Amino acid sequence: MNHSTPLNQKNLPQLSGEIICPQYDRSRLTAGIVHVGVGGFHRSHEAYYTDALLKTGDASGWGICGVGLRPEDRKIAAVLEQQDFLYTLILKHADGKIENRVMGSLMGFLLGCDDPMAVIDAMASPDTRIVSLTITEGGYNMDTNTGEFDFTNPDAQHDVENPTHPKLVFGYLTAALRKRRDLGLPAFTVQSCDNIQHNGNLTRKMLLGFARRQDPELAEWIESEVCFPNAMVDRITPVTTEADIKYLSDQLGLQDEWPVTCEPFCQWVIEDRFSNGRPEWEKVGVQFVPDVTPYETMKLRLLNAGHSVLGILGSVFGYETIDECVTDKLFATYLRAFMDLEATPTLDAVAGIDLDAYKETLIERFGNPNIKDSLPRICLESSSKLPVFLIPTVMENLQRGGSVQYAALVIATWCFYSDRGVDQHGKPLEIVDKLKDDLHKAAKGTGDDKLSFLKLKSVFGDLAENERFSKVYAEMIDRVYEHPDVSSSMRTILGRKD
Repeated sequence: MNHSTPLNQKNLPQLSGEIICPQYDRSRLTAGIVHVGVGGFHRSHEAYYTDALLKTGDASGWGICGVGLRPEDRKIAAVLEQQDFLYTLILKHADGKIENRVMGSLMGFLLGCDDPMAVIDAMASPDTRIVSLTITEGGYNMDTNTGEFDFTNPDAQHDVENPTHPKLVFGYLTAALRKRRDLGLPAFTVQSCDNIQHNGNLTRKMLLGFARRQDPELAEWIESEVCFPNAMVDRITPVTTEADIKYLSDQLGLQDEWPVTCEPFCQWVIEDRFSNGRPEWEKVGVQFVPDVTPYETMKLRLLNAGHSVLGILGSVFGYETIDECVTDKLFATYLRAFMDLEATPTLDAVAGIDLDAYKETLIERFGNPNIKDSLPRICLESSSKLPVFLIPTVMENLQRGGSVQYAALVIATWCFYSDRGVDQHGKPLEIVDKLKDDLHKAAKGTGDDKLSFLKLKSVFGDLAENERFSKVYAEMIDRVYEHPDVSSSMRTILGRKD
């Protein structure tokens, strides 16, 4: 029998002293932020920073109203409503220490699939000054071939014709901004919190693309009035497991149906361009900068690329989590060599960041044994990730005469991974990628043409036409296919001087 205390506002005083609870008066909060996409990352990141700011006692106008647009969001909506929109953040340190904090910054949740006007009205409310997004890359509805808004999507076509009953986030944003303009209210800021390079620029381009088709006059107003600050976001946040729920119940007597687990490290760097005011997040560790580009590039080419290096090599080796890879000295050495010899030379200086210390911190973070970030999660949609995280580094090194062999082994191993679909022990790999069939077909051709995989232009562009890279890559293909034990190839590369 479960004697745990259900998480809700009334029960906060009864909770264990080991759980930090909000001391501010949540009944006084107004929703200055409407957030679309209340997943684990939002709750470990923006909602975490906002909760920390609310604790300072002077930010009651910056509560968060969560929004889900799809029927799949009904479960999180129901859980949060039952818990008065409270949830536990479980911070797991590498040394085994755990901090448990109940977050109070979320104060409501609306489902667009059930009541689109309620969402539009919330975004159009005079209280709302920021609409933030974590909708993943797919949520931006970009045509990957043209870089423009994808109007072939049936939902996009529906939204153009049905302004008050949209399905995509851009239909909602357009409807809410139209209402604000008509009421004489200032525009809100649209703040992307997704792990995408120049996320603000992308959001702006997609919103204007949609709005121009639906309402060209409104699009002009959006273009002049709405700010879309670019931001770099960072906190490793694995998927919540049953073990996390059980831990709170068994160890702390707390019944939380959807807690969030994360690492202690947290970073948010934002360009300071807002349409209608913003929270003083800098009081709680957020960095506001004129240009986020060097921070973005640093993270993409070190952290995100590092994840892919470990994810692909580690998956084929037979590991299951990132921390398993990093506690293997060979993998840690290979990762650091990739960072030092191939990624770092392509980076500009980053104000306030010691790159060597940053890389050391990354390896410590990856090695946190209590986070258990799974390699299938790291590798999912690699066809979208590697063209952003890894291939630009390869291209720059080819231009500057730098090393490319560390990345070449990763790409050759990805070919083997896509071709065989098993690790080096014959165990099936969990491959989730929208281009899975294309990748498999291209990889399957490797026996007849060593460059077959590299010729998949939707992923690699013209990389196969680069003579130097093709030569190194073909050599790596020979190694991987002759000796599927990737550790032997890693040792060979680490021992080479060229």
